[in-house]
Formats: sequence, structure tokens, C-alpha cells
Amino acid sequence: MAHNDNISAPKRLKQRIIPHLLKGLVWVGMIVAWHIILTLTVDMPRERELRHSIDQLREQYDILSERYDSLSLVMDNVVARDENVFRKLFESNPYDLSSDYSNSRYELLKELVSTKNYELSQQLTSRRKRAEDIAQTMQRSSDDLSYTMLANDVQLDYIPSIQPVNNRQLTLLAAGKKPLINPFHRTMREHHGVDYLVPEGTAVFATADGRIKSLSEKNSSHGKAVIIDHGNGYETSYSHLLDIRVKVGDVVKRGDIIAMSGNSGLSFAPHLHYEVIFNDMRVDPIHYFFMELNPEEYHRIKNIALSSMQSFD
Repeated sequence: MAHNDNISAPKRLKQRIIPHLLKGLVWVGMIVAWHIILTLTVDMPRERELRHSIDQLREQYDILSERYDSLSLVMDNVVARDENVFRKLFESNPYDLSSDYSNSRYELLKELVSTKNYELSQQLTSRRKRAEDIAQTMQRSSDDLSYTMLANDVQLDYIPSIQPVNNRQLTLLAAGKKPLINPFHRTMREHHGVDYLVPEGTAVFATADGRIKSLSEKNSSHGKAVIIDHGNGYETSYSHLLDIRVKVGDVVKRGDIIAMSGNSGLSFAPHLHYEVIFNDMRVDPIHYFFMELNPEEYHRIKNIALSSMQSFD
């Protein structure tokens, strides 16, 4: 009997301890769970401060990124015009912005993603300053061009700057200024202007202010033609016309109708042949469409001209 009491005593002790131990574990689990819930749902003062700081940085990033994108777009347009148009007109070397303006949008975002939060504001501020520096450089470039124009008494109204026909869709240009296959001789010959494939009777515009220098009514290779003297070394020529609406000595303004296109002279099909002459040298007329073309349109029409294979005269 005593032996049975010795065995049952530890058993009774275990039975009394286990419930208390289980209750303790339950309480510990509840405390841990409650702590986890509080951690996930309630911000501590330091966490709230950090979260607020991150939100401010993200807001600042969005604002600065939008400004950077806006400046980038402006720079794209200004750089393209500066390099491809104005500098060629005034024979001045463009500023080299390639070293300052070379990162793509993807590269910018990739760099920012890998940047720590405390460095983000400095990175964006630095990029904004760089973009503003480029804008200042372009302003100096513009001032330099203005000075060049004033020093040489250049007036934009007298510089060819539009297309001689209505070609807003950029679909009428058929041949550029480069060696092309001549449709009559079937050999490569230098083509000194651009050809617009337009129906007979299409209005032809003066591309700048000037005075009618000469007319050709004879059935020569150029057919009926008009030459306008714009001063400052600039002349423009319009050939293969159907009907001429001006006479020698007339003063014309940019956009005035001077003739109707035709198929006169040595012409393969109805079209207008247009040339720009500067200081007795024929130059590429496409460089002189800057008043009505943005950089994207300029590159598009330039590619059309480069892809042409045959002239029409």
C-alpha cells in the first residue's frame, strides 16, 4: 500500500503542474501574438517619423522627376534644333551636350532604385541642377546666335524657312538633294534640290520675304521657273511650273502664292523642283524647313529624302 502511495505522489504532482504550465504557455503565446499585432498595426514614434520622412522623399521624388522629364523633353527639342537646323544656317558649331545629357530614362530609374533613401534627395537635387545648367548653356547658345544674327544683319523674315507647298503630312517629298538616278539619262547624277510629287495646279509659296529676280517662260530643262532674291546671299528657285503669278521686281512675303505647280520642261511627272542657294552654293533645302517642322518631323522628312532613289527631272 505504501509502495502505491510512493508511485502516485509524483503522478499527482505532474498532474497539478501540467495545467499551470499549459496556461503559462497560452499566456506567453497570447502576449507574443499581441505584440506582433501591435507591431504590425501600430507605428512606434520612431517608425512614424521614418515613414513620414519616406513619404516626403517619395513626394519630392515625384515632383523633381516630373520637372526632370519636362526639362529633358525641352532639351531634346532644343538640342535637335540647335544641332540640325540653326547651326547649319548660321555656320556656327553647336555646343556638345552629349556628355551632360546621355542617360536614358531606364538608366536613371535603375540608378535611383539602387540608391539609399537618405541619398535620394541629394541625387535628385544634383540632377535638377545639371538640367538647369544645360538650360543655361542653351540660353547662352541662343544669345550667341542672336548676336551672330545682329552682327551680320540677318533678318529671319528673309531666310527660307518653310516648305514651298502644303506638306504638313510629310507625304509629298519624293526626292532629296543627293546623287539620284536621272529618269531620262538612267544614270546617277547630282540632284541639286528637292522634288515634291504634287498634282498640276498645286499652290506654290514663297518660302521667305524677297524680290522676284527672274522668270523663265521658255521650254528649257527647268520649264517655267521663278527665282526669288531674299538678300544676305539667299535665293530660292521653283521649277516645272504650270502658271506663274508674279513678275520680275515684285516684292513677295513668306507664304505668298507665286505660281501653280506643273509638268513643264524636262519633267518625268507633275512635280515641283525646289532649290535653296546660299552665296551661290546650292544647299539642302530640308535644313530650311525649321519654322514649320519640329525635330521629330525634321528627322522624318530627312529620312524620306535619304531613302529616295530617283529624281523627277
